[in-house]
Amino acid sequence: MPTVMLVSKIYNNHQLKLVEDYVKSSFKGLKVRMESVEAAINNWVQITFYGEDEKAALSYLENEIGLCPVHMESLKRLSAMKGYLTSLDKSKDEICVDIGIISPKIVYATIPLQQLQAQLADGRKIALKKLAEFFGFWENLPLTVKVIELNENHIEATIAETQLKLYKRWVKSLLDRLIILGASRYEIRKALKDSKCQNDIVEIESLGLFEYAVACKLGTDAVGLIPKIGKHLPNTTLRTFNPKTLLELFQGLFINL
Repeated sequence: MPTVMLVSKIYNNHQLKLVEDYVKSSFKGLKVRMESVEAAINNWVQITFYGEDEKAALSYLENEIGLCPVHMESLKRLSAMKGYLTSLDKSKDEICVDIGIISPKIVYATIPLQQLQAQLADGRKIALKKLAEFFGFWENLPLTVKVIELNENHIEATIAETQLKLYKRWVKSLLDRLIILGASRYEIRKALKDSKCQNDIVEIESLGLFEYAVACKLGTDAVGLIPKIGKHLPNTTLRTFNPKTLLELFQGLFINL
């Protein structure tokens, strides 16, 4: 009877039911039964299931959602994994990413500011607060990182290549994006409809089960959508990604990525 921690966090207890329904739907056709779906430490989603097709179900979850390493000993150098940004107020010199290491204790992956400047700002000495503004960084933003150094008390990482490619694609599109943290796709669609903004967007891109990037039509500013959509999405976080700003500042970087 496997118990695993998914690479997905919840923001309220109602979302546990949504995760359960999603996983059950994904297991359709497999001889597997759900035993429990619950919130683990740091709001990670933990599920327990059993049945003849446990291995197939486990493989599906790992490939489609992702599984947290949980134990420090399971982590390997140079491995890439998805995590969630923690509070950005704790340091001006690094960001911390929760990648699901909780045993024997909680350890976050850290990315030094100098590394972020090298990867995201063409080496320019831009403050962390400003970089966060440019890239929509905020607590609970999903971020894929690559582990470069680790010991029992420390994990150092860089932004993974897949994450950099995502930013490159976003910049090349020239479309503003509204990053929404803490809502389901259904809730976002309803908010767009209720705010009469559905004609201002071209795509809702999944970053996680409850994290999305809404691509705006060319000429629509994501910042302008925040007050319209935000009132229909209480208890969520809305950030923006503006490709024009990044192109003006770091054009060479995104051409060479």
